Amino acid sequence: MTVKAMEAKEVTKKVFNKENLFILDVRNEADFADWKIEGENFAYFNIPYFDLLDGVEGIMDKIPTDKEILVVCAKEGSSIMVAEMLSEAGFDVYYLKGGMKAWSEHLEPVKVGNLTDGGELYQFVRIGKGCLSYMVVSNGEAAIIDSTRMTKVYTDFAMDMNVTIKHVFDTHLHADHISGGRIIAEQTGATYWLPPKDAEEVTFEYAPLEGGTDVKIGHTTINIHALYSPGHTIGSTSFVIDEKFLLSGDILFIDSIGRPDLAGKAEDWVADLRESLYNRYRELSEDLIVLPAHFMIIDELNDDGSVSEKLGTLFAQNHGLNITDEDEFRKIVTENLPPQPNAYQEIRETNMGKINPTDDEKREMEIGPNRCAVR
Repeated sequence: MTVKAMEAKEVTKKVFNKENLFILDVRNEADFADWKIEGENFAYFNIPYFDLLDGVEGIMDKIPTDKEILVVCAKEGSSIMVAEMLSEAGFDVYYLKGGMKAWSEHLEPVKVGNLTDGGELYQFVRIGKGCLSYMVVSNGEAAIIDSTRMTKVYTDFAMDMNVTIKHVFDTHLHADHISGGRIIAEQTGATYWLPPKDAEEVTFEYAPLEGGTDVKIGHTTINIHALYSPGHTIGSTSFVIDEKFLLSGDILFIDSIGRPDLAGKAEDWVADLRESLYNRYRELSEDLIVLPAHFMIIDELNDDGSVSEKLGTLFAQNHGLNITDEDEFRKIVTENLPPQPNAYQEIRETNMGKINPTDDEKREMEIGPNRCAVR
């Protein structure tokens, strides 16, 4: 039998298509418990690579013969060695090219809708990290919202679409991933927009994302004036695009709401979070399609792999929008929170321009799942 590489893009398609896959994860148990490749019809077996140094005979009964087998490790090397042993034992097996590092960094573009006068809106699904970013394309121009540090994906996509990137936005100062917004703006000459209340410590020039601002992308308008929505951070800002789509940043997700503690301000920002969700958002049309900056669980993906839902549906079904007692709401969003993201303080400082980590350091800072939500 031969050992073949399976790329993150191929695994992503299996997630989107709800295909069967058996994953043999040879990282240590703590890493596997913290973060793994998720799929609705994926099966798993975790055993550390070090336990297989003498061979795979002890796990032969754990390996199915009727499913594709993918061996996964942190960076690729260990999975190749285990895959080769399984191949010699007669199994047809793949290894994940680039390991969990590649899984963390893969972005899959999905078209989420058409805009008035011929424009389009794309969502970039960072499947292994739960990050969601966006590109508005209209009449030869583009805007990018909440980009990741994998900037080449966006610039290559814009080039393929034959559009010029004119504006780059961050809905807030991110704490769980490193933004690529400033780099894209520097590379393309685009305007970089950031909420000023989140930018008091930044070391670079930016355009203030404030109430009363409408930004034109080709024939499409991004409305910012009505939706200053603090709570996750003090500057968190939402966008309405083309009167159809609500980009909610990290305030509102499909199955959860934003956490207010990543700048150490949980008690201070609870009231802002509730005001944004329970009052400001209630004034909006329930027909708006909510497009968040993250998803938390694989169940939030639609059949095409996108992450979206009507605002009215979320008001009916999202538990975080239906907590009538304010004291209970405060308790939920300040107590029993999930662990904070890896290196979130260093990520914030990187996004402020205060520190400049190497590419390897950035990658290490971001390893693991996103933890921006309260559920």
